[in-house]
Amino acid sequence: MIGYLSLCPLGKTHKWVPHLFPPLSRYLFSSLFLLLLKSPSVNFAVILLIQLLRVMGSCWSDGGGGMVGVGGTTSSAAGCYASPNDAVDYYLKSRGFNGLFSQIELSFSASDLRDRDVISKSDAVVVVYTKGRDGALAELFRSEVVLNSLNPKWIKKLTLSYQFEAVQTLLFRVYDIDTQFQNSREEMLNLDEQQFLGEAKCALSEVITKSNRTIALELMRKEGAAAAQTRPQSHGKLIIHAEESLASKTTTEIVLRCLNLESKDNFSKSDPFLVISKMVEHGAPVPVSKTEVLKNDPNPIWKPVFLSVQQVGSKDTPLVIECLDFNGNGNHSLIGKVQKSLADLEKLHVSGQGINLFLPTGVGHKHEDKALKSQIFVDKFTETVQHTFLEYLASGFELNFMVAIDFTASNGNPRLPDSLHYIDPTGRLNAYQRAIVEVGEVLQFYDSDKRFPAWGFGARPIDIPVSHCFNLNGSSTYCEVDGIQGIMNAYNGALFNVSFAGPTLFGPVINAAATIASESLAQNARRYYVLLIITDGVITDLQETRDALVSASDLPLSILIVGVGGADYKEMEVLDGDKGERLESSSGRVASRDIVQFVALRDIQYGEVSVVEALLAELPSQFLAYMKNRNITPTTSTSSAC
Repeated sequence: MIGYLSLCPLGKTHKWVPHLFPPLSRYLFSSLFLLLLKSPSVNFAVILLIQLLRVMGSCWSDGGGGMVGVGGTTSSAAGCYASPNDAVDYYLKSRGFNGLFSQIELSFSASDLRDRDVISKSDAVVVVYTKGRDGALAELFRSEVVLNSLNPKWIKKLTLSYQFEAVQTLLFRVYDIDTQFQNSREEMLNLDEQQFLGEAKCALSEVITKSNRTIALELMRKEGAAAAQTRPQSHGKLIIHAEESLASKTTTEIVLRCLNLESKDNFSKSDPFLVISKMVEHGAPVPVSKTEVLKNDPNPIWKPVFLSVQQVGSKDTPLVIECLDFNGNGNHSLIGKVQKSLADLEKLHVSGQGINLFLPTGVGHKHEDKALKSQIFVDKFTETVQHTFLEYLASGFELNFMVAIDFTASNGNPRLPDSLHYIDPTGRLNAYQRAIVEVGEVLQFYDSDKRFPAWGFGARPIDIPVSHCFNLNGSSTYCEVDGIQGIMNAYNGALFNVSFAGPTLFGPVINAAATIASESLAQNARRYYVLLIITDGVITDLQETRDALVSASDLPLSILIVGVGGADYKEMEVLDGDKGERLESSSGRVASRDIVQFVALRDIQYGEVSVVEALLAELPSQFLAYMKNRNITPTTSTSSAC
């Protein structure tokens, strides 16, 4: 149990390593741990362990080096930007906070529907379902009924949240409503009593990546309907048009500060941070943003928080702003909170006045809110309309997928079941296959030709020395394969046509991807490249990799790294700029932006967050950062920014 407790000052779950603790903390830990071992009472041992965790959390919260590791700062000045807080990130993700999303409005029309009525034409309604990975359907929307038309145009629109990191499969069914039910409300109709006209399905990504955001789908018979094995017969077309709501483009910048915060620590002042959550109709508030942690500061001024209306629902949606005292053990203490909407916060800013935090006391019917002397102020509130990820897609930008696979000997013999490259005859995907399929399934919609560069590294292909960047398809002249299945086929073929070797070097494959991105930029192409590196081990060319990443940070390129197996990936986390520190090359040059996202498969494979969500959640932000750095707008070409 002790070996995997979240005791690391980096705020993550690591094996216990003595050198990570300050000297005094190590002494306290050793002494108290001996007491645990000698304790005759299990309950006493548990209580003592809890107190130990609290002590250790307070030590790290107060220690200068520890706070830097988790994103704290020694200054409360708004201009002093601290790095993101890993422990707080985990705290948020464990409560449902994932990637950002955009509000999409779908409108529907149809053409050449089947005429199922004898005297008049069909009276059509369209019903929309979401389709889960397990195939289960959940009804999402029903339109109004359009009477007596084979080419209906429905007025009612469907508004839903687009999430880049997920494949959102939608199923559309069109029904002819029987005359006797035409005065019934649409939501009360029993669809089993209506005449089925046809169905179609697509991913939401397929609609929003069209240049005009319009897609025409052939309506077919229901899936699984008993029918002869003949060519599917079309029953008309369903036309779907997508529009991004204006709310998705409006971003609010807010600077918050507090005054006279109460101390929650025994020997020092609190280390406060804010969590902003939106209220939902059912269930607990959903976190949508957070600030950095500020060390020992009763009067903190946090760096700006950016909120979009689409994140919070609307400008009038109630928001809960909680002020918490950071503790390294993850047990953050509530200092106080307020509940205000964006509209309320704007009024506070205009008035220049603060509002008192409150602390809930009691439970059930005896629940009361205790007003505190602590106050929160809104020092800045500005709204701007910014270009969105979807606007760039609509103007012709694409995401081009690339993959590089680790074939070093540490993966094990692929013919044996304990190998990370073992191909299971039952069809169960290994870790490499799973990463390829899950990431590729999302990104393929953003690549028009679906020809993906694919490389291997750390092995000896036939008749050549060990290579750290060879074409996965076996060709000596080109590296591209056709589609996700093409990657899978090339991967399966390479497994038994190369000799696993080593060491693990990333520099060559990153440079190969950077070369393609650089050539594309020189040709004024509207492309942004995404390289997926899947590896089982620690890299041995860390400085060369740093140099390659710093150089590539000026290019239209992001790099996703998936760690498989049980290796120690601390060096990988250094490459990921989530801690706020930009990479620096051997020549002293600093990366212009963060382009790396790293995920260890073992950390998320049993959790609620999928590999895809963990890897891709930051990609739209990295894409937009590149466009902003080069002053590229959706309506301009890249040549104007070079």
